[in-house]
Amino acid sequence: MTGPTALKDRALGPDLARGLLLLFIALANTHGFLHPPGVGDIRSMPIPSALPDRIVAFLETTLVDGRSYTMFATLFGYGMVQLARRQSSDEKLLRRRALALILIGVLHAVLLYYGDILTAYGLVALFLASAIRWSDQRLLVTGAVLALLGSWAFAFLATPNPPDTEMYPWSAAHNPLLGMAGRAFSISFGAPILAVSAAGAFLFGIWAARRKLYEQPEQHEQTLRRMVAVGVPLSFLGGVPLALYTSGLLTATDSNIVPVAGLHALTGFAGGPAYAALIALWSIRVRRTPLVTAIQATGQRSLTSYLTQSVVWTIMFAPFLLDLGHTMTLWQSVILAVATWSLTVFLADLMRRRGLRGPFEVLLRRLTYRHQTARQ
Repeated sequence: MTGPTALKDRALGPDLARGLLLLFIALANTHGFLHPPGVGDIRSMPIPSALPDRIVAFLETTLVDGRSYTMFATLFGYGMVQLARRQSSDEKLLRRRALALILIGVLHAVLLYYGDILTAYGLVALFLASAIRWSDQRLLVTGAVLALLGSWAFAFLATPNPPDTEMYPWSAAHNPLLGMAGRAFSISFGAPILAVSAAGAFLFGIWAARRKLYEQPEQHEQTLRRMVAVGVPLSFLGGVPLALYTSGLLTATDSNIVPVAGLHALTGFAGGPAYAALIALWSIRVRRTPLVTAIQATGQRSLTSYLTQSVVWTIMFAPFLLDLGHTMTLWQSVILAVATWSLTVFLADLMRRRGLRGPFEVLLRRLTYRHQTARQ
């Protein structure tokens, strides 16, 4: 059994993918806080009327929404295999890590952000830790079945909400304690649904990690190029029908939104891994500029960077703080998302230069290995 890989020895491809993924996550999450009066929404995307907002809604639906979480799940499954290699495939340790992630995720949801994804991925890892031992055929077949189930769940959660429907669970306006209770309720049913939706991509990540696709891209260029050539266009085209509704070009109803939302979700399972493949190919030829080094540092501290985003969202959107959800437009939310991601890149690089790991990466490791430490 060995300790964590030294940061200087980690492969560039997966860390760059995680660092850039956090920009996708910021873009995907920010619009979910917007609730302008008199405007309905689809998948937490306020249906826009102004041209700049329509462009943003169209691009986020086709390129980001439903693609960032499959990329995250793929990289999460990939990381599970990397950890298992260092720990002699210790499933008990993987499950302890999953439980620690669930604990951090639940606290994150209750204290900060109702849309937490850590709890869901912790649940996936907890119940599918044994998948690191499955055959390739079992991984891919089970992953395909779970992708279909996840797409079905996604589709029925995409039905449009009428104007002024309060879906954002800060709860009870300016009462923080009731807001915490509302978010606790939200995560209790939201995390299992998201776990089912992410499980297929998680299993694909295990399959990819066995081949070290993203760690050794120079040895798998042909495979990665095929993933990009098929996955990226398929993901974009599969998102166009839903984007016509989220951008307000077509009027959505419960009956017409479900099939296009299902197609959007299903093709997202091609998009997420393909995005990671594209970044892995880029890592072969990219120059090690200060920006690239900073993005890699962000990927190495992805948990801390993800949680830092939620602090920004709380300040900006909580009704007892700035409460900008009623007035911010979609195009303005893009600026906020990019600025927030840039802040996390700056902080991660600052930690790198000072030789520090992310504080929440340290916490996760301590929670994972606490039993081993107690026995020593």
